[in-house]
Amino acid sequence: MGNLLSVKGILLVIFMTTLFVACSEKTNSILSEPITPNTIPNGSGSFEYISTNNKTVKVFSYIPSNTTSNTAIVFVFHGVGRNAEDYRNALISKADQYGFIIMTPEFSNIDFPKGDAYNLGNVFVDGDNPSPSTLNPEKEWSFSVIEPLFDSIKKGINNSTLKYHIIGHSAGGQFAHRFTMYKPNARSNKIVASASGWYTVTDLAVSFPYGFMNSPLETRELSSLFEKKLILQVGSLDNDPSAASLRHNEFADAQGPHRVARANYFFNTASQLAKNKNITFQWKLYIKQNADHNSIIALQNAADLIFN
Repeated sequence: MGNLLSVKGILLVIFMTTLFVACSEKTNSILSEPITPNTIPNGSGSFEYISTNNKTVKVFSYIPSNTTSNTAIVFVFHGVGRNAEDYRNALISKADQYGFIIMTPEFSNIDFPKGDAYNLGNVFVDGDNPSPSTLNPEKEWSFSVIEPLFDSIKKGINNSTLKYHIIGHSAGGQFAHRFTMYKPNARSNKIVASASGWYTVTDLAVSFPYGFMNSPLETRELSSLFEKKLILQVGSLDNDPSAASLRHNEFADAQGPHRVARANYFFNTASQLAKNKNITFQWKLYIKQNADHNSIIALQNAADLIFN
């Protein structure tokens, strides 16, 4: 009888232990606070980050030798190929040259499907058809990943910089310029939005995602937006109206037939609005001569624009 009770006791302990572990694992999987990376290796590496809305983001990093607590951090946003590792690799030589840290989050198609959840920031359930009833809570926006990720990275590498730079190319350029619009209090410094296929234009008469109407951007304070150090970059040869992944409809085509024209339209519309309202305007447009939609050329030149 005593042996039977001992066996029952052991089984009870095993059951309770299993139950505790299972509950702990379940609790950990739905943490409402971001997880700080335990270790971010020097040189090339990667780590997984769990965002505040429980989405997994794999971050490809590069930390040059001889970094200090004041070494600049640059977030790099990939294109439609979701190939963050390639984007990280394209900037390693520049990181060594200028001495900056690369952090390239990968917004996977699993957790951030299609353009709605990446290019348009998951602000709406359907970004092409915005409505008050389909506006997502701000914590669910893809744009809301970056600020807490910055804090986690700083803790993970003992970095004390107050701001970060941004480079985004193609779909990443779309993410970058809309991030600047939707996150007015973000600690971004210089932002290079390169070769966007189309834009959210500073126009209250045009509905989102092509303009500000029918979105939270209707109340965006323009003076602080136009004071941002936003650099629009496009290659002079990125002028093919039939380019792959280039959106065509009446709203996108109103911005121009190709990426060069659309970059000019976006910049000139904002510049004219700032002039009409007598607002300081710090945006810049840089056209890279003899360059097409090549991501490597664009990314490396973006680093030159930031650090020169």
